[in-house]
Amino acid sequence: MSTAIATPTTFSTASNQPRLKMTQRGRSVLTAIVATPLVIVAMMIALNGGQATASLEGSNVDFQYETVTSGETLWHLAGELAPTADPRDVIDQIVRLNQLTSSDVFAGQELAIPAQYTQAQSAQK
Repeated sequence: MSTAIATPTTFSTASNQPRLKMTQRGRSVLTAIVATPLVIVAMMIALNGGQATASLEGSNVDFQYETVTSGETLWHLAGELAPTADPRDVIDQIVRLNQLTSSDVFAGQELAIPAQYTQAQSAQK
C-alpha cells in the first residue's frame, strides 16, 4: 500500500489582484461622466427655481401721490399721514414703495403713499 503525501499547492497571487486597474486618466473620465448629469440637474433647478409669471392684466392698485414741499422731510410727511403710527415704520414703507436709496427727499419730488395711510388721511379730512 502506498500512501500519497499531499503537497501544498501554491496559489498565484495574481488571482487576489483586481482585474481592472484604474489609471488617473480613467478616474478623471469616470468622475466627469458621473458629475455631468448632476451639474446639469443643479443648473436646471437653479435657473427654474424662481420663475415669475407675467400677465397682461394690470394691478387695480391706485396710488395717491404726495409732493414734497420745500423743507419737508419724510419724518414730517409720516407725521401728517399717520399721526398715531410709529413714524419710522411709515418712513420705511414709503422708502420701500418708492425704491429710494436713502431717506433724503427734495422739494417737488412726488412720492407714492402706501394705501393704508391714504385711507387714514382721507378719513381724517
